Amino acid sequence: MNRVSFLLVLLLSSSLPAIAADAPPTGPESPEAETPEAETPKPKSSVTSHRIRIGGETVAYTATAGYLIVDDADEKPAARFGFTAYVREGVDDPARRPVTFAFNGGPGSASIWLHMGVLGPRIVVTPDADFAPPPPYEVVDNEHSVLDVTDLVMIDPVGTGYSRPVGEAAGEDFWGVDQDIDSVSRFIKKWVTENRRWASPKILLGESYGGMRSGGVSLALLERHGMALNGVVLVSPFMEMVTGFDGLGVDLPHVMFLPTLAATAWYHEALAERPADLPGFLDEVKAFAYDEFAPALLKGSRLGASERAAVIAKLARYTGVDEEYWERANLRVTHGQFVKELLRDRKQTAGRIDSRYAGRSFNLLGEEMSYDPQSAAVTAAFTSAFLDYYHNELEFGRDLEYKVSGEVWMKWDWKHRPPDGGRFAPPFPNTSVDLAHAMGKNPGMKLLVQQGYYDLATPQLATEYYLEHMDLLPEQRENVTVEYYEAGHMMYLHPPSLVKFKDDLARFIRSATGG
Repeated sequence: MNRVSFLLVLLLSSSLPAIAADAPPTGPESPEAETPEAETPKPKSSVTSHRIRIGGETVAYTATAGYLIVDDADEKPAARFGFTAYVREGVDDPARRPVTFAFNGGPGSASIWLHMGVLGPRIVVTPDADFAPPPPYEVVDNEHSVLDVTDLVMIDPVGTGYSRPVGEAAGEDFWGVDQDIDSVSRFIKKWVTENRRWASPKILLGESYGGMRSGGVSLALLERHGMALNGVVLVSPFMEMVTGFDGLGVDLPHVMFLPTLAATAWYHEALAERPADLPGFLDEVKAFAYDEFAPALLKGSRLGASERAAVIAKLARYTGVDEEYWERANLRVTHGQFVKELLRDRKQTAGRIDSRYAGRSFNLLGEEMSYDPQSAAVTAAFTSAFLDYYHNELEFGRDLEYKVSGEVWMKWDWKHRPPDGGRFAPPFPNTSVDLAHAMGKNPGMKLLVQQGYYDLATPQLATEYYLEHMDLLPEQRENVTVEYYEAGHMMYLHPPSLVKFKDDLARFIRSATGG
């Protein structure tokens, strides 16, 4: 019992005598009133029909917005699980129609970003790499939706959207790496069963922390529920704790972030010598990161003065941040420090989710970014547009609170028990191991990775590191496809990348499902 729980119990215990004094007498002449049993939670949804033009073709579809009730391992109701399902109408054989299950990350983020940014039939229009104006916001039919090639189920994990614990369950039963994998797997099984889609080809798509979720869910569905996936799509994936956070006293993340720092400086024209070719420039920085920067960090105090000076000179040349700053940082500048320092003379801070964005710097003496300009630029537009769409077009949720994001991540249990890891659950999760096991046990499953150049939340080199260190056989590596985009974490906000995203995803789904 934690301290808060103990104090709450103590408070309630001390107040019981006063409550009893005010209660009516009990006995033969005054029978104690019966307490009604708690009402069994029930699913709730709204079903509407729509039409959209995609690629010159009219697609008629049914939208189901609402929540299912998902049980725990003891078959007791544990959560109402919010979702939005889009199912194409007029399909002769649904058993051959693919269905894609998609979610964002956080942990603690609802799925509105993928939903109204790229996958769903309606999207919100925001200016590229700039701040959205105040409302009204423009919402349009998404001619790049995937509904022409797959049915779609957008999932909001517990603590996000309309998803909440029910019955005796609590948030902590869902807010952890393994807890989350288990509950999302149970939801997918529930939806597949209730909608008679066990025979359908299935795709799993996760963005950001949704990558970590996807790695675990792909294996959990296979081993615990007998459900084999045709494909997994990782969008800007976060898969491994150790490489994903710089500034924690671990050197490896600094190596992983360096090419994206360089890409950011290149985009903002902050380099003294700016190459014309970004991919070629990044290849040069990656080579330096592995061949010179990583060994220099590994040496620690054994690094010689001349070698140190040579490394610092290249760090400054590649990132646009001067040598003195790198020297004071002991060669370890975090991405939060970098986006503050890079544009300090312009009185701006670069973005984290997408470093093409830049916003006003409120503290010119500050060391770390105090907010993310990309998030500030689009969050209000996405939230307002999504809720208006959900309440009015899909006709659901006006009587409920929709949580776009919250502080779930602050309560997150990061321990993860990897496959064949025994009883020990390390507090530094890595579900690329789970994904490798899933691909080994389901060798026909394919993998698509979609990664932006300007992503400082899940940097490009870290994504490549996950893939290069997955224990796959050569024939399994042939099932892996990686696509790059000239944008950030939510690359689909960049109009040319939105088009490429859809084309890459549709091609992958057809390949993975035999379509």
